[in-house]
Amino acid sequence: MFAADNCGADWREQACKLAKQYLSTQPFSQTGLSKQLQHEKFSVEDSDYAAENCGADWNEQASKQAAQYLDMMSFSHDSLVDQLVFEGYTPEQAEYGVSQQGI
Repeated sequence: MFAADNCGADWREQACKLAKQYLSTQPFSQTGLSKQLQHEKFSVEDSDYAAENCGADWNEQASKQAAQYLDMMSFSHDSLVDQLVFEGYTPEQAEYGVSQQGI
């Protein structure tokens, strides 16, 4: 632990890099991405910073997430919005994502 703490790494930069890698492979809400980075042992502060500053379009992420859910199972418009909100998207982001799927 001492070496990691004293190696001179910019942990926020590292968290941002990992955030971008995650977003290139699967959709996340801002909250979900921060939690994933925390799971990777980044601090809450660094994880939140990375999620806020990684350049993500959260509406686009919500749309991708909605599409993934619809590929797996059927949802009504309202139930899919509720699911996306449960995943950490804002109600506005969830509504946008679902409406982009035409349901």
